[in-house]
Amino acid sequence: MDVRILEMPLDFGASRHGSDMGPSAMRLAGIRDALERIGHRVTRHGAPPDMPTQEYADPGDPHAKYLAPIAAACSALAREVEDALSAGAFPLVLGGDHSVALGSLAAAGAAAKKAGARLGVLYVDAHGDFNTPETSPTGNIHGQCLAASCGLGLPQLVDLHEPGRKVDPERVCFVGTRDLDPGERDAMRRAGVTVFSMSEIDRRGFPAVLRAVSEFFRERADWVHVSFDMDVLDPMFAPGTGIPLPAGLTNREALLLMEEMADSGIVKSAEIVEVNPVLDVRNQTAVLAAALAARLLGEKIW
Repeated sequence: MDVRILEMPLDFGASRHGSDMGPSAMRLAGIRDALERIGHRVTRHGAPPDMPTQEYADPGDPHAKYLAPIAAACSALAREVEDALSAGAFPLVLGGDHSVALGSLAAAGAAAKKAGARLGVLYVDAHGDFNTPETSPTGNIHGQCLAASCGLGLPQLVDLHEPGRKVDPERVCFVGTRDLDPGERDAMRRAGVTVFSMSEIDRRGFPAVLRAVSEFFRERADWVHVSFDMDVLDPMFAPGTGIPLPAGLTNREALLLMEEMADSGIVKSAEIVEVNPVLDVRNQTAVLAAALAARLLGEKIW
């Protein structure tokens, strides 16, 4: 398979900075070698857009900080991702904060629509990212990206790349969620997303949740985009992320989830975000991110 690695060093969407160095950390962790070892042709496409230095930029609207540079960067990313999908390649986006999903999902939605395919999204994240400017307690766009992709929020984000929502929220499945703002929780329930929270994983057991996730996409989707935020993992395994929260997924659970998605045969694109080397320990979070990418793209132990 042709895998196009798209590095997106964007960290305007979050409060804690350093995730702009995440793509470099994953590159140094050997992500390309890991994918080539399992037979993929790996190319790096598209130079990152020229962005102003965050510390000197004007945040603008406090309810949607740094909207202009985020929209510009994600529009450029969307063009790269859609070009990869149109060429039959697998776009693998390396973030950056989770606002990069605006570009990835815009492209995936456009490509799936042209192909007459139903797009599903596996959102592996401790958070919902389903706020709007009216509900966001921080104004950070990384907490609004999935809502906008589902058609809720600012027109500049909802209509990014192409007008209208990019994914039907009833085809969105969360895994590992454990920190939701009240407003976004209500919005998620109204929208009809499916959530397998950490509490649900503890109640049912991870193998049962894996079966439910597989069934979810088998019934609802022809294509799947995987959006993986490293803060879904327990900080014991991934300390280098902007919002570390206890009681997350283990490394074994995350690797198994990626294997199961690879076995589905319908994953067409992915992103791995929120690797923050400033907060990491000996680059272990980036090393795990590289391992997750390899499992998603077909690596097997046996």
